Amino acid sequence: MNRTVEPLRAPLRGTIGVPGDKSISHRTLLLAAIADGESRIEGLLRSHDVKATRGCLAALGVDIAEAGDAVAVRGAGVRGLRRPASPLDCVRSGTTMRLLAGLLAGRPFASLLSGDSQLLGRPMARVVDPLTRMGARIELEDGCGPLLIHGTALHGAVHRLPIASAQVKSALLLAGLTAEGPTTVTEPGPSRDHTERMLGAMGAGVSIDGRTIRIEPASRLDAIDTAVPGDPSSAAFWLVAGTIVPGSRLTISGVGINPTRTGLIDVLRAMGASIGIEGERQVANEPVADLTVEACDLHGVTVEGETVVRMIDEFPVLAVAATQADGETVIRNAGELRRKESDRIGAVVAALRRLGARIEEHRDGFVVEGATPLRGGSVDGCEDHRLVMALAVAAMVADGPVTIEGAERAEDSYPGFFEEMAQGRRVT
Repeated sequence: MNRTVEPLRAPLRGTIGVPGDKSISHRTLLLAAIADGESRIEGLLRSHDVKATRGCLAALGVDIAEAGDAVAVRGAGVRGLRRPASPLDCVRSGTTMRLLAGLLAGRPFASLLSGDSQLLGRPMARVVDPLTRMGARIELEDGCGPLLIHGTALHGAVHRLPIASAQVKSALLLAGLTAEGPTTVTEPGPSRDHTERMLGAMGAGVSIDGRTIRIEPASRLDAIDTAVPGDPSSAAFWLVAGTIVPGSRLTISGVGINPTRTGLIDVLRAMGASIGIEGERQVANEPVADLTVEACDLHGVTVEGETVVRMIDEFPVLAVAATQADGETVIRNAGELRRKESDRIGAVVAALRRLGARIEEHRDGFVVEGATPLRGGSVDGCEDHRLVMALAVAAMVADGPVTIEGAERAEDSYPGFFEEMAQGRRVT
């Protein structure tokens, strides 16, 4: 589906909310599914990716039902999942496939994790290889899915990951719940810590020493009532829009500010952005706040090292901000972007060039020369939700309408994004 976005003729003003955090929504469902008793989840993201996780868990015998604005999950217990009657369809969700690989590796039954062609082209050896060192038996094709999991007894292991990865770490921790003996995971840098936070809240034996996480086998997890904070990766589009659309002043309420996720805020501030963090509070063991952004002039910066991991999903929209910043913005150490829903380096460069940006592709990043006026045109969203929405933000400051191919992919993480842009439903 194509979507044409007109340039904004007025500033963004008011308060907006964003959907629940996608990473936390996946993990909350997975852990509630193996808890003892019923968990009630407020604010669960109803995106295509999270629906994939929900559908797989239902096929594994977990009772998940709507409960007003919340979702009620009746857990099957740590060892209570049942053999699925058919392949588990992860649709387009890499998070679903990788985390389920860890959850199912130690079960006493076989399961097949599959999905659409886009997902089956994404790398899975990075999670299968360390699971194999725990005794897992998983078949894959050329390093990618589908994954045929021959459930078997696992043993704990010591893992030292070559690259910080929240998904690989989470899969290993989930496998460790049913392994014999403790499992430890050490990362070379920071990655999202939602899984270990939630495991601790549910009574699992988790200990953290710097960048090493240790999980003990568990006979049970406690069901919990929890709330999912607003997704900082979804807030990113409004943070950039509020910065580059002249005259804007926008508050984004109830956003998760877990320090493993705030890289974009730090980078935008380094570029000169005016972003305030107010009303800090804790929601379900996660830090949350209201973010206020005002339009201002930006300047280029260099982004590299650990900051890359803390904003790995936000680079498409950062590239848009960089087109409006004076000077050069350099992105390095971001080769992981080539293995997302699209090759996000090549795709971002190609799309923004069509809109007049001065942007150059490199092996592990890109360089943007700004400030550059953007023009209207037709661009390919490359079946990538983050790129699609970033291009919609670019359209806000272009000199003519921008038509985005494959705009329906925004529903993968941000249901109703274009409707909210068009109708201002959440801007008050």
